[in-house]
Amino acid sequence: MPWRISSAMSQRHEFVLLAAQPNANIRELCRRFGISPPTGYKWLARFATAGAAGLVDQSRRPHHSPQQTAAEMETTITNLRQQHPAWGGRKLQQRLRDLGHHDWPAPSTITSILARHDLLDAQESPKHRAFQRFEHAAPNDLWQMDFKGDFALPPGRCYPLTIVDDHSRFAVTLQACSRNTKNLVQQALIQTFRRYGLPTRISCDNGSPWGSAGRSHYTQLAIWLMRLGIVVSYARPHHPQTNGKDERFNRTFELEVLRYQRASTLAHWQQHFDAWRYVYNNERPHEALHMKVPATRYQPSARAYPEQLPAIEYGPADTVRKVRHAGHIKYQGRDLHVGSAFYGLHVALRPTTTDGLFAVFFCHVQIGRLDLSATAN
Repeated sequence: MPWRISSAMSQRHEFVLLAAQPNANIRELCRRFGISPPTGYKWLARFATAGAAGLVDQSRRPHHSPQQTAAEMETTITNLRQQHPAWGGRKLQQRLRDLGHHDWPAPSTITSILARHDLLDAQESPKHRAFQRFEHAAPNDLWQMDFKGDFALPPGRCYPLTIVDDHSRFAVTLQACSRNTKNLVQQALIQTFRRYGLPTRISCDNGSPWGSAGRSHYTQLAIWLMRLGIVVSYARPHHPQTNGKDERFNRTFELEVLRYQRASTLAHWQQHFDAWRYVYNNERPHEALHMKVPATRYQPSARAYPEQLPAIEYGPADTVRKVRHAGHIKYQGRDLHVGSAFYGLHVALRPTTTDGLFAVFFCHVQIGRLDLSATAN
């Protein structure tokens, strides 16, 4: 099967970078990218021989020449800056390396070149304060998910849905949605799961459509994720740093895309989003990754997306109850609210090491507890 024509080069580059990761399942990657194994191995061989230049359908001029002059290098730097107007000296220097240029200038020299060409913004380069970084040990241990606000798109609005892998900073999703509804988010997640597999956990805030301000966090979208074997966790109220990597991604996205691009339709915005997501994942050096690109640290999950939801099963020792209207269950005369989103589904009660205390599970996730020793209301 051929590549999608609209983004063949970017898909080839992403494919070979992911396939180059240790223990990558190349045939499974071929299936997820919609290509045959011979096609996948062909591009891997070309990339191994000629790098990114081997992924084009026709030959191109080399990115550098042994006789390249300082003036030509300066032109290359200014052209790169015009392509990526939010990148500073360090990112531009790393990009020159990645493109195969020799004798690249120091970041401070690149900054001077940009200043000479009036390519610096006086509001750029804010003071960075030191902070301690934390990341999960492996790709797909945790994805962070959020909407990057919304903006007017007559006659409606655009809600950019962003999902970032915590370990690698790889952006698995950047989707232009017409609304922030459960159905649209679920459609975007299905496309993402088919390409990159299932994560262990997804973290999000407490807002709709994945969270609820009511007595139970859980929504129908969260329940669907739990049935897929994904743990859903929620940020503490008023603590956006809990999803700090996605928050940081959103700021970069606003600076490098929303600040410069213009579009009149949702489809046109999606073209801008797709083009920039490719650059962010595969070309843009990331300071937190020691100037590497996220694709060098990301691998798709080995857990493939099941096209049919698995059945809800509990153990023989579990006490199973069906959630009634308004989200309640009853056991030994005690009533417990587990959440209206669970209506019609079955949950399990499991005894704990404390007498009279039961943990309440939905699939593999504990969603509450029932204490029979407590005084009934």
